[in-house]
Amino acid sequence: MTIKELKKFRESENKVEFKEAKGGNYSFNGGDKPKHKERRRCIIGYVTALANEGGGYLVFGMHDIYPHEVVGTNQSLGAIGKLEQDIYREKQIRVEIEELYEDNKRVLVLKVPGRPIATVFKFEDVALMRVGEELLPMSDEQYIKIIQEQEPDFSVTICNGLTLSDLEEVAVQKMKQSYASKQRNSGLPLLSTTQILADLKLLNNDKLNYAALILLAKKEAIAQYLPQSKIIWEYRNSEAQIPFDSREIIEEPLFIGIDKIWSLINQPTVNRKHPIQSGAYIFDIYDFNEAVIREAVLNALAHRDYSITSEVVIKQYPTQIIISNPGGFPKGVNIENLLTVNSTPRSRLMTEILEKTGLVERSGQGVDKIYSITLSEGKAEPDYSHSDLFQVMLILKAEILDKAFYTFINLYQKSNQEPKLGVEQIITLFKINRGIFQHLKTSVLAQLEKSGLIKRVSGHSNRYTLSDMYDQLVNDGLKIGKRYLVKEVENLIIQLQGNVLKIGELEDRLSEFINRNQIKYLINKLTEDNVIQHQGVGKGTKYLLSESYAHLRGDLLSAKIVHTLREKYENITMKEYEKDEVEKK
Repeated sequence: MTIKELKKFRESENKVEFKEAKGGNYSFNGGDKPKHKERRRCIIGYVTALANEGGGYLVFGMHDIYPHEVVGTNQSLGAIGKLEQDIYREKQIRVEIEELYEDNKRVLVLKVPGRPIATVFKFEDVALMRVGEELLPMSDEQYIKIIQEQEPDFSVTICNGLTLSDLEEVAVQKMKQSYASKQRNSGLPLLSTTQILADLKLLNNDKLNYAALILLAKKEAIAQYLPQSKIIWEYRNSEAQIPFDSREIIEEPLFIGIDKIWSLINQPTVNRKHPIQSGAYIFDIYDFNEAVIREAVLNALAHRDYSITSEVVIKQYPTQIIISNPGGFPKGVNIENLLTVNSTPRSRLMTEILEKTGLVERSGQGVDKIYSITLSEGKAEPDYSHSDLFQVMLILKAEILDKAFYTFINLYQKSNQEPKLGVEQIITLFKINRGIFQHLKTSVLAQLEKSGLIKRVSGHSNRYTLSDMYDQLVNDGLKIGKRYLVKEVENLIIQLQGNVLKIGELEDRLSEFINRNQIKYLINKLTEDNVIQHQGVGKGTKYLLSESYAHLRGDLLSAKIVHTLREKYENITMKEYEKDEVEKK
């Protein structure tokens, strides 16, 4: 935007509102003016009305008479960031603010985005619209028209200019093979490309649509016709860090790009493996689960608003991953009903193709899958709380908060017991473990109780707790037979990895966890068990990990040692867990 362009704008035609505001004291929210009509004529009032019109500009420092002479303004001088934050706090509208200058005269431009489909913004509970110089209540007719709007299917729209030669052959072949596999029809890949495209409604009257572009087109065609459909991946070593350590732009069609995205996220150095011990077994959990990530990324692409010229952005950190897409939740969906309402994606055709080719399991069930897998791994709930009307943001945490809960779910799913746990059952178990009993389905509770996974709390008709098996797993995770406490062993061996230390040095490093006598006990027992060894004699004695473990680090080191000690001092197997549960019934 330039001042030269602004001077040519017409207020109604170009959806712009000019204010001189020479003194820079234009009211933010109407202040203490007694009349509603007067209070509306403020920054928040005009932002509300412009958003309702589909977006526009609020300009300070220019005369409102055409051709809009520059008069200059001190409005929000030195406080642009605060103004953006205040507007977002009041209306959850992400306004872009820019300062322009002509002959040292300052102009402040607020770019207001248009309202989402079927959404009306209000100021003091009144839906506003601009009428000449006034801000007036929206007519009932206009209000009803807006809230009854339906989101069109963007992906079915014809992409004029896109031809068969613009399609990436590798992507087309991957789609054919995936389609044949999902439909269990080996003859599908033998069909011509045009026949497959027509069957999947990607080709209509010899014209390709935007779904074909996003899923199959060469990156040059995507850059030409829909550049905002690319995906940005960034990695940072710290959440407080602003510059990225690594950045990739995925410009390929989705049938190729989804694998590239996962390969970036799944690099061994940034997606760590965590072995989880259960009796004589070790299960592996990664920071970020492949099924969850793929579902979350595909959800973002199917639900995003392609009319917004922004990309899907994936920000990865050692402790979390953030996936954000332009456009708020689809109509009828919000954070409260996210798990109970079957969502209608903005790009319905594209989602149907993802389902038919097996990239997603079932349309509208993506969030359920993200929740159930994440919770069953003992991690924090997927976090959508930072979403608003203009973007959906999903935060997935890497930390495993409850290893026992993961093992509890995993042992049951691998057992011979039926039925297996689905989304509702896993979420219900998670809620019960957190002490949340509101809005639980009676039928699901009855099934879990019959399976022996939950039991009623004595004296309560509607309170439950997880079965004794879970408590046993918690206790098993704390101890190794009667000889060791897991946390003490882990704290000691972490200090010894790559080090050769005297007992005094170990005491200094472990003073917050265990005392000198406990350290001596651990050293003696772990030496007997060939976990550590010593060098020297008397006061010069130093301790280090035995050769069997010297090459290991971090979680792998801890898991290997704990596993070895459990094998020696415990004789618990998965089958014995199952047998014990059957006997209890």
